[in-house]
Amino acid sequence: MPRIHGETLRDHRVQVHQSVLEAFAELMVERSFESISMREIAERAGLGRTAIYHHFSDREAVLVAFATRTTRAYVTELRAALEQAATPSDRLRVYVHHHLAAGEQFHMGLGPSLVGQLSETARLEMRHHIESVEAVLREIVLDGQASGEFGTTDVEAALSLIHACLVPRHLPASAIEDFVLRAVGVSQPVASH
Repeated sequence: MPRIHGETLRDHRVQVHQSVLEAFAELMVERSFESISMREIAERAGLGRTAIYHHFSDREAVLVAFATRTTRAYVTELRAALEQAATPSDRLRVYVHHHLAAGEQFHMGLGPSLVGQLSETARLEMRHHIESVEAVLREIVLDGQASGEFGTTDVEAALSLIHACLVPRHLPASAIEDFVLRAVGVSQPVASH
């Protein structure tokens, strides 16, 4: 008879999912996705070798669930931080700062090189996570255009270019922030360093 953690089956599932996702996160810090097996995830989560398959069909399913959880947390924290910003320029500054500060916490090797190795189904699911983050930036850029603060005319190009500027981790955050703000046409970007 399998062990049930929690008072209800629903509690059990939540606890198992939490354990699996925490184990997956720990393993992703230690090594690459390709080198992690379902057996290792189960072992780290305190599950039997086959028990994990009652909850996740394969490593990609674990990865997608992990990305779903981390993206929700990221967007929730981002939106809370943006509530304090009054103007589109301030919001873009907060967006850039938050993205750079949270990058290591939320993007543990889940970049394009990993996504390119996934099945089409998993890639589409991962794309939804990217779109939820892009939606926040899109709102900021559209608000900046509407207010006249930003001189951008092509929103999609602006989104891609802004995100490309956020990739380098070796540059000072203030330099990236200033560059992004100037790129969208903010004349006095230096404000909140």
